[in-house]
Order: sequence, then C-alpha cells, then structure tokens
Amino acid sequence: MAAAIDFRDVVVLLGRFPALAGATANVCEGEVVLLRGPNGVGKTTFLRTCAGLNAITSGSAEVLGHDLTADRNNVRRHVGLLGHRTHLYDELTVGDNVRFWASTLGIAESDAMAAADRVGLTGRLLDVEVQRLSAGQRRRTALAVVVARRPRLWLLDEPHAGLDHEGRDNLDELLRQAADAGATIVFASHELDRAESVADRVLEFSGGRIERDDP
Repeated sequence: MAAAIDFRDVVVLLGRFPALAGATANVCEGEVVLLRGPNGVGKTTFLRTCAGLNAITSGSAEVLGHDLTADRNNVRRHVGLLGHRTHLYDELTVGDNVRFWASTLGIAESDAMAAADRVGLTGRLLDVEVQRLSAGQRRRTALAVVVARRPRLWLLDEPHAGLDHEGRDNLDELLRQAADAGATIVFASHELDRAESVADRVLEFSGGRIERDDP
C-alpha cells in the first residue's frame, strides 16, 4: 500500500528549539493513526509539518507524494488540518463562517452546508455568532470546514476536545466513515480509551521523536 506520510530523520526547529528531533514515521494510505504522548513532545509540530506549515531543517519528508523539503505549498490543497486555533471569525454566524471558508477553498456551498449538518450544526445554530458559541460548538464549526474539503489526509489535533458525549460519538463515526472511503487520518488525543478504539496504530512521541509504533 502506498505511503501517505514518509518521514525520515526529520528535524524541525521552532526558533532554536528542535520540536522534531529526528522523527521517522511511515503511514499508509487509508490508515487511522493516533499520536500519543504528553504535551510538548512534538505531536502538534508533526501534524503542522505534514500540512506543509513548518519548514524542515534536515531529513526527508513526503506527504501524499509531495516532497516537503522542496515544496510545502502543493500538499496543502489535499489535507485538512484541525488545530487548536479554529480560524473562525467571531463576528460572523456559524453558517456565514462555513460558507466563507467554502468559498475561499473552492467548495460548493451545498457541500459545505451538508458537512455542517453532518457534524450537528443545524437549524437556529447556523444563525448564531461564533463568539456566542461554546467551545464544543466552535470545534464542530471548524470540523465542518475540514469535512467539506473531503481531504485525502485528515490531520486533527485533539479533535474530541470540548465536544459532548454525543459529539464525540459522532466524530468517531465520521472518522471511521472517512477511512472506509479511503482517507488517511492522523490525530493527536489525550482521550486514549476512546482514541485507541478508533485507531489502527499508535505512534508514541517522546522528545521530538517517535519512540514506539504499536498496533
């Protein structure tokens, strides 16, 4: 099976700090992979590097066949990143945010609104300004943009954070469906019982490196 992510001894510096300090990982297309480890060990940096947002100091890295050491831009159209920051506009409604990002990313409005419905953003909630939302509702709004993109590679940083029990169950089902449709999913989570039940593999991070690779 083709590799969706192939990192070899990758070093990424944030300032002078080696956020990745020789990380090596291989993720096949269609896999669901959990990144595990305490805060500050490189999980978020790994996700952002896969999305083409961090420059690589040394080592080699390919994502979906794109060489990140030569060109980090072209991979971005094929990935959907859900980070700690939602990049939503507080003064716009939920519906307006989803429609705005859909337009910016070249997504049909019908697909965007179907994605909003899929993550539980319906009815009057679409007309509520983002600044009035709970943390979980903000998370759902940002997730709707990722779902609407139908990315080949999903990169999710603590996707369950802030969601209620129903929202977490819905997210787990959504991840399984995306993987069954051929997407690759890599996500970081501290909710290990739930996350490990969804994942095919677990990559254990420590000190900017991947120390273990467990089924």
